[in-house]
Amino acid sequence: MDLNDLAAFISVARAGGFRDAARVGGVSASGLSVAVSRLEARLGLRLLNRTTRSVTPTEAGQRLIERLAPVLGEMEAALDVLNAFRDRPAGTLRLNVPSSAARIVLPPVVAPFLKAYPDIRLEVVVEDGFVDVLAAGCDAGIRYGERLEQDMIAVPIGPRTQRFATVASPAYLAARGRPEHPRDLLSHACLRGQFAGGATPTWDFERDGEAIKVDPPGPLMVRPGAAFDLAISMAVAGLGIVHIFEGLLRPHLDGGALEPVLQPWWESFPGPFLYYPGRRHVPAPLRAFIDFIKEHGAAA
Repeated sequence: MDLNDLAAFISVARAGGFRDAARVGGVSASGLSVAVSRLEARLGLRLLNRTTRSVTPTEAGQRLIERLAPVLGEMEAALDVLNAFRDRPAGTLRLNVPSSAARIVLPPVVAPFLKAYPDIRLEVVVEDGFVDVLAAGCDAGIRYGERLEQDMIAVPIGPRTQRFATVASPAYLAARGRPEHPRDLLSHACLRGQFAGGATPTWDFERDGEAIKVDPPGPLMVRPGAAFDLAISMAVAGLGIVHIFEGLLRPHLDGGALEPVLQPWWESFPGPFLYYPGRRHVPAPLRAFIDFIKEHGAAA
């Protein structure tokens, strides 16, 4: 069995398509397609369901992924040992992060890290749900404390205290009035977010030990990710009130396009962590990233 064909199958399955896998691996999509087809012919089984919109593993393909992932991980770890003979660590570091971390936590970190380690290639996979980083083909992830499993090693990264901010445009507040209490939001147009699974989180507020959850109505509902930008843009346009990470709103607050609403009630929460499996060889690129974060502080 050709290991290159197996590796091609794993890369396509993880990327969810031949083009994305080709882009990540620096190879041609047609070459990956030929390799996967050759593997399927040798096994006599279809491993991937292909449509014009997506590529997903079949039941047989998923079972093969589950068995192959640890083996390929061990092979990568074996090759990574050679980094000890280099002057500087080299290789690929794959991080799985939520969209908020990609926008708030990573920007101040990535540039100085890659300048310090020019032989390391960073791949960032953005997913807002909690995932098994090893099964997803990643070396580590970034998540908030309540989402971490007990067998993971966690390293603080990014701001150690964050807040959800509630804001609106001056035009909206002039037309609709300024809420004085979280319950006042029930009579306002609110731009809401929704989890990938479909659940709609409440807006939580806290002041002087009093905690309030509000489920306000609104004209717009968005899923996480790039849709954050849509909700913020609509707030700037005067469509309604938005309740989101303060870090995402800071440029608009500083520029005056948005104004704080109910600021004494804004809820604070602990910052995120870089996490990785404790029972595994730590690849040199990941070790370099961990050391960089520790050396430059959690809020590098």
